[in-house]
Amino acid sequence: MSKKIDAAHRALVNALNEHARLVSNKSSKPRKVERAGAELRAAIKVYAALVAARTGTASPFADLADPRLDRPTIASLRAERDALAQQRARQEAKEAATNS
Repeated sequence: MSKKIDAAHRALVNALNEHARLVSNKSSKPRKVERAGAELRAAIKVYAALVAARTGTASPFADLADPRLDRPTIASLRAERDALAQQRARQEAKEAATNS
């Protein structure tokens, strides 16, 4: 692993462990659980961005939906994501053709 990805991986594992510890403890304060969730999301974003920059692949977390969302909202968000990806691919292909 690269040093940056290794560090992001460790931060992600630590954030996940802390979040699991807090949500498993019934006496944890909701504010601490929320903070741990925010730190976990931030760690996920950093890790996914580094992996994407290094490999050019999509985020391994891209398809994870918020369990609070209903199916139509999830379907709409996926359709929007797919449309944006297609738009980006067309733009990149157009730029590649122009630069050739």
